Amino acid sequence: MTRVKKGVHALKRRRSILKQTKGMRHGRSTKERQAKEALLHAGAYSFAHRRDKKSHNRKLWNIKINAGSRELGMSYSKLIDALKKKNVLIDRKILALLAEHNPKTFARIIESLKSKTATV
Repeated sequence: MTRVKKGVHALKRRRSILKQTKGMRHGRSTKERQAKEALLHAGAYSFAHRRDKKSHNRKLWNIKINAGSRELGMSYSKLIDALKKKNVLIDRKILALLAEHNPKTFARIIESLKSKTATV
């Protein structure tokens, strides 16, 4: 069997790892073993935080909706309850965008809910 030298592939792997840890601090950007460990941790954190981001965004949407609805005289929980009872299919993300960027449209939605709840 012929002799195989793996210098080219080892160097390529080393360069790839160090390129991925380029912006990190201290030895993680220059030392191969620390770089490899840092990449493993970074991958685990990014996997976990992709899930955390979803709940974080939902909390922000709820805060924005609550602030916008309280200005118009309705609490967040009553607004969501009225939306569900009237089968209005606007999700929290859209409601938050409307409350933040289009307050007139958001006010019209709340007014329509108030008038419907008053008649029922």
